[in-house]
Amino acid sequence: MEGYAGKILYVDLTSGVSRTEPLPEKMAEDFLGGAGFGIKMITDLQRPGTDAFDPENPIVFSLGTFCGVMVPAASSKWGVAAKSPQSNALGEAYSTGFFGSEMRRAGYDIVVITGKAKSPVYLYIENESVQLMDASHLWGKDNWETEDMIKEELGDPDVRVASIGPAGEKLVRFACIINDRLRAAGRTGMGAVMGSKLLKAVAVRGTADITVADVEKFKELSFEMYNRAKGPATEKYRGLGTAGNVLVLNKAAAMPTRNWQDAVFEGAETISGEYMNEHYVTKIQGCDGCGSRCEHVATVNEGPYKGAIARVEYEPIYSLGSCTGVDRADAIIRSVQLCDLYGLDALSAGVAVAFGMELFEKGLITEKDTGGIDLRFGNAEAQTEMLRKIAFREDIGDILAEGVKRASEKIGKGSKAFAMHIKGVEMTGYDVRGLKTAALGYAVSRRGADHQRHGAYGPDLKGTVDRFKADKDRGPLVVDGEDLYSVMDSLILCKFNRGIWNYDEMAQMYTYVTGLSMTGKKIRQAGERISNLARIYNIREGLGRADDNLPIRCMKDPIKSGVAKGSLVTQKDLDILLDGYYEARGWTNKGVPTKAKIDELDLSEYYQYLKGLAKTPKAEKAEKEG
Repeated sequence: MEGYAGKILYVDLTSGVSRTEPLPEKMAEDFLGGAGFGIKMITDLQRPGTDAFDPENPIVFSLGTFCGVMVPAASSKWGVAAKSPQSNALGEAYSTGFFGSEMRRAGYDIVVITGKAKSPVYLYIENESVQLMDASHLWGKDNWETEDMIKEELGDPDVRVASIGPAGEKLVRFACIINDRLRAAGRTGMGAVMGSKLLKAVAVRGTADITVADVEKFKELSFEMYNRAKGPATEKYRGLGTAGNVLVLNKAAAMPTRNWQDAVFEGAETISGEYMNEHYVTKIQGCDGCGSRCEHVATVNEGPYKGAIARVEYEPIYSLGSCTGVDRADAIIRSVQLCDLYGLDALSAGVAVAFGMELFEKGLITEKDTGGIDLRFGNAEAQTEMLRKIAFREDIGDILAEGVKRASEKIGKGSKAFAMHIKGVEMTGYDVRGLKTAALGYAVSRRGADHQRHGAYGPDLKGTVDRFKADKDRGPLVVDGEDLYSVMDSLILCKFNRGIWNYDEMAQMYTYVTGLSMTGKKIRQAGERISNLARIYNIREGLGRADDNLPIRCMKDPIKSGVAKGSLVTQKDLDILLDGYYEARGWTNKGVPTKAKIDELDLSEYYQYLKGLAKTPKAEKAEKEG
């Protein structure tokens, strides 16, 4: 089997012992890479009910199938999975840059890390050499300092580093992992899991060649995809990047504002992609092997935030802009930079700050709680200072560092009504009250509030469906999107290039790279298999239909203005949507995969986690009557 390195590396931080095992060919065919590998490994290796901060919660770094070879927008992708400290269920995050391809060249497809070190360490992998290095001098350093110090210490500027900042060390539940300075494995608190293990960083240097099975056919299809990646399907991302969504979503009344009190932001113009590109963007670059060049790097050259530098993307602009009422582009750039330095997921961090702002404006907390900060919506200086307080767990920042779900439970006083999360993970920037297909996608998302597991906002915003209406037909749309994204997150293909691929082409590329026979039908089924295993994992960890829900505000408080004025998602709407989704999945009406579905997907070994749960309505009725 070509393409893959063919090895799994296991590292026990408690004992300091490492070992390798071969990557099974069947696992490669059935689960592809990335997401598939990560979800399977934590399901297999983790004891059910393990706490996220338990030393035996494995954290799994896994590479995309095409990592390290010149498949456009795929050659550097990697993922990380573990029990999430936010949801107490599936945690997964994905990043790009250059870290992943370096790990493949070092000779590994998967790195599994368990245990807890006695004192801070970083893992250094250089081909077959695997070492735990003292990181006491790095503890407390930000991510950029950490990367620079490790490279200097190892005497090699080509070492790639994935690290945590102070937020991960302090076990902020939405701490992330940063690599290549501006790239983040952001969601579900994977940085906090590293922090709980006293693991400051993973540094990698690899020099091995990566071979493909059919060089000529591989080159031919790669060039075809490379040309498509420079074509109209990705023009939006090359031009303004995802920041181009600001004015589009604001016009559609789908841009959450002031902690989701509305969906239209009056300051959208001054934080838009158009404004950012004209006034702040200084560089547009791409990841390893990508022709799309979507990464827009902004620099602040004057004013109080002079010198700030960050990638500008729609989601952080929402979370640290419209969601907190901040309409200053320079302050948003500085806020994103602080998240990168401290190791905070910028999405969750912004929503946590916005939650704190609403608490403050409602009089539920005061300046005594905030350490003297006037934490009102729109106060840019308060935002940047609160990010620091969250990262270092100071004052009210200590509570907000728990995420808005836990923070609202601690604070009480009716604050649960405006805690914007699903399954403990803070909401991303699509107001689902006026996007009914997206509402379903968010509700059932395997990693909590998220648009990147399904892309279900697409049919709503494109007008494919009536976005204000709930019906059972939305189920198949979300299922198709989830399974496609499971494949893309396993191969791993950049979703910005989703418009240039189909399943048959993905299968062809898989065959040309690995030499393993693959068809479009088989690769599509792999996506369904991965989606179902993720559901099984979450059910095993205690989640069910009741957790496939939306924030209270989305179901009680209508959008106040714009074309979506008056929209919300009622419980009746949600029940209709869920019923249609479960039916399309072939699950019970409680959201449990059936034995027939599990057998169909060759997941029978996992049925043990569902015994007594996967009953059809007919069987349940028969039990009651009998």
